[in-house]
Amino acid sequence: MRHPEKFLKLFLVSALLAPVLPGLLSSAEVEVEKLSAYIAKAREDWGVPGLAVAIVKDGEVVLAGGYGDRELGAGKPVDSDTLFAIASNSKAFTSAAIATLVEDGKVAWNDRVKKHLPWFQLYDRYVTDELRVFELLCHRSGLGTFSGDLLWYGTHYSSEEVVRRARFLPPKGVFRSDFGYSNLMFIAAGEVLKAASGKSWAEYVEERFFTPLGMKRTRATVRGLEKIDNVATPHGEVMGRLVTFPWVSWDSMGAAGGVISSVRDMSLWLRMQLAEGHWDGRRYFSRESSRKMWKPHMLTGVSAADRKRHPSTHFKAYALGWGTQDYLGRKLVRHGGAYDGMYSGVMLVPEEKLGIVVLTNSMTGISHALILRILDAYLGAKERDWSSEFLPRENRGRRRKVEIQEALVRGRVKDTKPSLGLAAYGGTYGGPLYGDASVKIEDGRLVLRLAPAADLVADLEHLHYDTFLLTWRKKFPWFGRGTCRFLVDKSGKVEELKLDVPNDDFWFTELEFRRR
Repeated sequence: MRHPEKFLKLFLVSALLAPVLPGLLSSAEVEVEKLSAYIAKAREDWGVPGLAVAIVKDGEVVLAGGYGDRELGAGKPVDSDTLFAIASNSKAFTSAAIATLVEDGKVAWNDRVKKHLPWFQLYDRYVTDELRVFELLCHRSGLGTFSGDLLWYGTHYSSEEVVRRARFLPPKGVFRSDFGYSNLMFIAAGEVLKAASGKSWAEYVEERFFTPLGMKRTRATVRGLEKIDNVATPHGEVMGRLVTFPWVSWDSMGAAGGVISSVRDMSLWLRMQLAEGHWDGRRYFSRESSRKMWKPHMLTGVSAADRKRHPSTHFKAYALGWGTQDYLGRKLVRHGGAYDGMYSGVMLVPEEKLGIVVLTNSMTGISHALILRILDAYLGAKERDWSSEFLPRENRGRRRKVEIQEALVRGRVKDTKPSLGLAAYGGTYGGPLYGDASVKIEDGRLVLRLAPAADLVADLEHLHYDTFLLTWRKKFPWFGRGTCRFLVDKSGKVEELKLDVPNDDFWFTELEFRRR
């Protein structure tokens, strides 16, 4: 651990008064210094430039420190005040904000969304009319996981416009029966909050949580971030090479992932959560609301791999802004976050008054490995090297991404030509979901521009037949090259283009681009 700013001590876990569960210790001496050394080694093994970790237990911070650097090679150390994007860990703030509106009598959990957003519309009239406020927060709308996320990513669309365009998304599951992780529904929850409170989501969470909790460095926008010291730089891989990325605005989806914070500030949030909304003489929300937010509302299932890896886990579900499951006889309340160049993880064990937060400036799964190692230490489990277990899987994933990119070119059918001259492919294409795209000849080659997102500009190089290799002019941490296929009708005219950009987060295949 470099330049530690931390509180290290041996922490004695209280002896349980209730009978000891099988496989658990009645008491354990947790060596925080040993955990800190483990974290430091794992960071080096994974090649993560920098990360920060905080552990709270029984209302006290027992570890809050930084490891590595804010930017690769810059020599500026991470500490407990370094700012990172917490991304989808912001969802818990949105659920808590809605809970305060419920307690203030401005919203009811079971209110129909249309009561607060009369313009709200989804793929089906019944779903549109029946969807309730709490259901915006538990991923059971019937929309697919990450469906529609290109509506907010880098576009000029406002939060309201993003939600309005969601009506053009087809369902991928059954309403209230199938889980589909939807950032768009959390953005809609932010619009409900705005309609009920008269304040933006960012203003509201700052007023109700950041300020009274003393989260002095936490913010809900990237605006002005360049004027603040001690901010981590995002990092990601491009064709297997670690590079830096600039901070980008996620303001239009803030209610789904817009919070920027430090582990010192997040430890305040964790302590309030573990105290069920009551902290330092102030009530933020009721214990009833706390239980509502931690209650399973949508089952997500336990995969075969999870059953093998975690035989003590019998269920997984989504609550309101939190995931929940059992582990070693304890209920866990958890979430992860993924921002351009920054992944994070948060874990609560309410019965043990234990909270963990890991913030990183890389796009790896290290936070999950570290959280499990810390959990095992406090729950008295047999010591297990989760970092070493997970790292090979991480490396396989890295290689797979490179191989997918290389396969785009390897799959070229040789000795083929476009059906038409380049000028015939030019024009404006679009659809009601996303908007327009243009294709023009520039310097003798086709260039694609997606109108809603100024940075989504790509050069098109002939691959085979009427398919062109798509290479973005700007580098993105989520995706690389892809293909643009032009569909030619029976009269020999281009009628549509289809984009396929392989990645795990943003579905370009959802976008419709018909010739205008």
